Order: sequence, then C-alpha cells, then structure tokens
Amino acid sequence: MTEKKTTKEEVIKPKGKYITAIGRRKTSVAQVRLFKGGKGDIVVNNKPFEVYFSEDEVLNITQPLKLTGHARDLDFSIVVKGGGKKGQADATRHGVSRALVLFEKELREVLKAKGWLTRDARQTERKKPGLRKARRAPQWSKR
Repeated sequence: MTEKKTTKEEVIKPKGKYITAIGRRKTSVAQVRLFKGGKGDIVVNNKPFEVYFSEDEVLNITQPLKLTGHARDLDFSIVVKGGGKKGQADATRHGVSRALVLFEKELREVLKAKGWLTRDARQTERKKPGLRKARRAPQWSKR
C-alpha cells in the first residue's frame, strides 16, 4: 500500500499542433507554444504559471490575453531560461504577444499599440577595469 502524496498541483501538458514564438527580455528567453482549442491553461517549466510566478507577474503575463479576449480558449506551454523572475515574466509576455499575432494577424495593431511586440533591448552595462561597477569610480581622497 504505497500511496504517493503530491504537494504540487498536477500539471497536464497540452498536446497537438501548436504555434511557436520566442520572447526575450534582458538575459531571459521564453519559448512559447500556443495550442488552439484549449481551456486557458498556462504551464511554465512544467508548473502552473500561478505557482512559478508571483501574483504581480501573473497579471503582467495575462495582459495580452485579456486585451484580445483569448484568456479562456488557448493553452500555452512555456519554457523560460535565464535572468530573474521579472525578466522571465516580461519575456513570457513578449512571447505570448508574438504567438497571438501569429495566431491572428488582426491582433497586431492592438498589441503593437501597447508596446508588447517590441523587444526591450536594454541590457546590463559591463563592468570596466579600474571602476567599482560599470560607471562607479572608486572614492577619491585628497591625501
């Protein structure tokens, strides 16, 4: 009588044909798969996205779906790598927006107006030799 007790929620991965898109932000990369005819399930790195991301980040990711009205009829499977949670959430939103445009061409104008199709290209500036950070010089002392 060996019963397995699972503390995590059971994750059902969507199957079938899908549309692929990639979203990026800082050093984070999100590979997004959009499955048609779903129930609105979003899986991130084999976990429900509400478990993987915080509440604020969940709202950030679902913005394009709520705006376009596809929050309940599409499933997403997302693999996110690199960076922190905030960068991963922004990369996921970018990838979801791109996938929606591939799914329906008419959504491009709406998503473009919100700025969700534009890749935020800002990166961390590298540290230079002789400085403490990228631009911060050591404290100067007269004597």
